[in-house]
Amino acid sequence: MKIIILGAGQVGASVAESLVAEENDITMIDMDGERLAFLQDRLDLRTVAGNAVHASVLARAGASDADLIVAVTSSDQTNLVACKIAQTLFNVPTRVARLRSRDFLEDERLLSPEVFAVDFTICPEQIITEHLARLIEFPEALQVLDFVGGRVSLIALRIQEEGALVSQPTSLLRARLPLDVDVRIAALYRKEEHIVPSGETRILPGDELFVLAAAEHIRAVLQELVPTLPPVERIMIAGGGNIGMRVAAALEGRHQVKVIESAKAQADYIAGRLKDSLVLLGSATDEELLEQENIAEMDIFLALTNDDENNMMAATLAKRMGCKRVAALINRRAYADMMQGGLIDIGISPAHASIGVLLTHIRRGDVAAVHSLRRGAAEALEIVAHGDTGNSRVVGKRIRDIPWPSGVAVLAMVRDLDVVETLGVRDDGTVDRRLGRVEIAHGDSIIQSGDHVIVFCVEKKRVQEVERLFQVSLGFL
Repeated sequence: MKIIILGAGQVGASVAESLVAEENDITMIDMDGERLAFLQDRLDLRTVAGNAVHASVLARAGASDADLIVAVTSSDQTNLVACKIAQTLFNVPTRVARLRSRDFLEDERLLSPEVFAVDFTICPEQIITEHLARLIEFPEALQVLDFVGGRVSLIALRIQEEGALVSQPTSLLRARLPLDVDVRIAALYRKEEHIVPSGETRILPGDELFVLAAAEHIRAVLQELVPTLPPVERIMIAGGGNIGMRVAAALEGRHQVKVIESAKAQADYIAGRLKDSLVLLGSATDEELLEQENIAEMDIFLALTNDDENNMMAATLAKRMGCKRVAALINRRAYADMMQGGLIDIGISPAHASIGVLLTHIRRGDVAAVHSLRRGAAEALEIVAHGDTGNSRVVGKRIRDIPWPSGVAVLAMVRDLDVVETLGVRDDGTVDRRLGRVEIAHGDSIIQSGDHVIVFCVEKKRVQEVERLFQVSLGFL
């Protein structure tokens, strides 16, 4: 695809890195010439210095024959206007915009073809908020990723010395679970090396496991793999910016939330916006302040400022002072790789957390969800199978008989999503829920047309081969 990316910040750079790796033709626009030169030295892409809302700049970038515009500058207004110009003057087929303001996100009329002409939106702040909310629901996990509308969950976790299955073969996990609970170990990483798990593979302390099960069974699976942590009640957040305030607003009411903000004007602002959170003026690296606010009694500390170094220092200090679990926003990949698993339990990259939403919209075939894993090195995707035995290479075939690329594992199928259960009746109509049936994949499992198939790719470069397997022949309608 020919793709134009507007904005060379952290999100734009991560989007470019991911899309370049998939052999797309990428052009990046930004006002910062030095930043563009830096990215051009690292990545195989073209750059154009200039204002992304100027038609002449878009023309120089090749908008007249572009397949996709990805507007991810730090300005909502710039992103919206650029999408409208791309539609009106250049007829770009697909337009994606990064938006922060709830006013734009909550009124679909503003994104319609008649107004700003945005096909899809990305809100990294909201994605991070949802990501953290899931981690607080399952505090034992490093990541919690949902597929098929939450019917299936993929959990990343690190094995500890106290785990019930430490030094035991993975086959014992299934034996210890109730008969109605099925599970699949998607991948195992040991000292950053991927190990293809078999029934005889022994689980060791420090291993990073990706485990998949139906959402209602995740708690039972976690109890067998890692020590159970008490429910999260007390949360301290460092940073009251866009992300910190969103997270506090999402968590307050159900949890005791404290927010530390160093800028008085911002502290006053969020104190007026938040209902039940306690807002503290000060520095999250102030040892005296942390001790005064009982950091040792906190269940989790979230360092969510826009400064990597400050987040790492604050999270490390909180951990040293007795906080049970700490997480930090870390934009630079080198920092995230270095810090996670040490004093910092979880390192979160806003850009990598957001990339999956974008990839869902540009993947070939009927891809319903994409999650970028291990800081972009691996990927899990939900792809819908279509066709029949005559025009599909996967439908009607046993999983073991399909020529999957190396490093690809089929984890589960969710089928019968057309079955609907009526939960009740309201004045404005019935309340329905699509049921779906989760089937954990085994070698003899047969993929059916309409299945939502969950696939794990150890190497991101294998995704295109998987997509080609799911493509149907031209005769399929």
